[in-house]
Amino acid sequence: MTNPLLETRTEEELWTDYRGSKDPAIREAFIRQYAPLVKYVAGKVAANMPHSVEFDDLVGFGVFGLIDAIDKFDPDKNVKFKTYAVTRIRGAIFDELRSIDWVPRSVRQKTREIEEAIVELESRLCRPASDSEIASSMGVSEDEFARTMLKISSTSVLSLNDVWYSGDEADKVSIGDSIESPTSMNPDSTVERDEIKRVIVQAIQELPDKEKKVLVLYYYEDLTLKEIGQVLEVTESRVSQLHTKAILRLRGKLTNVRKGIA
Repeated sequence: MTNPLLETRTEEELWTDYRGSKDPAIREAFIRQYAPLVKYVAGKVAANMPHSVEFDDLVGFGVFGLIDAIDKFDPDKNVKFKTYAVTRIRGAIFDELRSIDWVPRSVRQKTREIEEAIVELESRLCRPASDSEIASSMGVSEDEFARTMLKISSTSVLSLNDVWYSGDEADKVSIGDSIESPTSMNPDSTVERDEIKRVIVQAIQELPDKEKKVLVLYYYEDLTLKEIGQVLEVTESRVSQLHTKAILRLRGKLTNVRKGIA
């Protein structure tokens, strides 16, 4: 569909104008322009979701992320809007999925137990804990631990958007936020955000190699779990487990840094 505003003005000019005016007509033009991006991201998310999750619902959730991205995008930053918006769209979809909360209570409980075990072990060992070490600390066999991870990874909605978080909702730190300069925060909150970003970058570097590769391929190369499995030559369910473990490790790191900051 032709975008009338873009026929007479460049997109860069529109971004500059919108940043100052918040003109609804310009925002509507951007929504139409980038609507296909919402469907693209929703399709990627849907590929890794249970069949009960409707694609159209994901698109609807993603539109909120697109609008949020349009309102918060700073054209002066050295980043393309499309790159910035993907994170916001994906984050909005996961936020809505979590609010639906179809995950059984037993699975949530097991997720917390594994996360707590990882926090305790890795704080003591000063390195990533192995599956056998985590299983042993929980008093279960490796096979039982593997079955639990499979159940968690197939039912839970875990994402890097869970990881980048500080304090209350006003201090949420997403991957997208790391591109922005925090202009509306007090100095103490800014220091906390910067520390959390530093810890997460370091924690990602310290992840086991396969878990780190899964995060890079999923969040930065935008591959589906099935496509990542083909690259790493493992099953899709194994990729899902690696992704879940990586997120739990990172959340555990944040738990420790929050305690240190508090």
